Amino acid sequence: MSSVERRLTDALRQGAGEGVSPDLFDRVRLSIAEDRARRRRRALLITAWTITAGLVSSAVLLLTPRRDGVYLMDWWILELGTNLVLIALALWLGPFIKRFGRAYAADVFHDNPQTGKSYIVLTDIVYYLIFIAYILFTVNFAPPIGEWGPYVGADQLEWEAARVGGILLIIGVLHGLNIVLMPVLGRLFSVNRKLSGR
Repeated sequence: MSSVERRLTDALRQGAGEGVSPDLFDRVRLSIAEDRARRRRRALLITAWTITAGLVSSAVLLLTPRRDGVYLMDWWILELGTNLVLIALALWLGPFIKRFGRAYAADVFHDNPQTGKSYIVLTDIVYYLIFIAYILFTVNFAPPIGEWGPYVGADQLEWEAARVGGILLIIGVLHGLNIVLMPVLGRLFSVNRKLSGR
C-alpha cells in the first residue's frame, strides 16, 4: 500500500469513527419546518394574487357599460391595467431572478464573494431602472389621435400586448447577456485580484 493510499484510508476511518453530529436531528427538523413555512407563504401569496386578480376583473366587467351585448370599456381602463401588470411583473420577476442568481454569482465570484454581492445589487438597480424607464416611455395619457377610439379596440389590445411582450423580451435578452458575461467578469476580477497580490 502506497503512502497516499494509507493516508486516504486513515482519513476515511477517522471520519467514519466520529459518528453523527449531536445537533443533526435538530437541524433537519428546523429545515423541514422552514420548508413548510416557505410553502405556506407561497400558497398564501398565490391565493392572494388570484383573488385580487379575480376581484379586479369582476369589478371591471361589472362596471363596464354594454351596448347590444358588446363591452364599451374606456381606453384608459386597459391602459391602467397594463401598467399594473407591468409593475406586478417587475415586483415578481426581480426577486425571482435574484433568488436564483445568488448561487450563480457565488460560483462565478468565488475568489471574491463581496464583489459578487455588489454585482447582484448593481444588477438589481439596473433591472428596476429598465422597468421604470420602459413603463414611462410607453405609457399613454391620451389615446393616440386617429388610432384608438374612446373605447378599447383591437388596435389598443395589440399595443398593450406588445408592451408586455416587449418588456419580457428586453429583460430576457439582458438576463441572457448577463448570464454569458458574468463568468467573463468573474474571471477578469479573479485575475486582477491575483495580479495585485491580494
